[in-house]
Amino acid sequence: MGEVNLLGEAVKFMFLGMGIVFSFLIIMIYALKLQAYLINKFLVKEQKIETKEWKPETPDDKQITAAITAAIIHHNNKG
Repeated sequence: MGEVNLLGEAVKFMFLGMGIVFSFLIIMIYALKLQAYLINKFLVKEQKIETKEWKPETPDDKQITAAITAAIIHHNNKG
């Protein structure tokens, strides 16, 4: 009978410990959310982000010809 009682006590302590850890984690999550809210409200200043329209650079025909010529010369010198 003593072993059954010890197993029951062990299960009770296990659930008690897991409940305490779970409760601590829940409290910590809400404390961090509150902290983030307060920091954003009182310490962070508004930042304006300027967006610029991106336009790709188009190479001219001389650059394309030079790149193709360099690639052909490099390929021919490999062998």
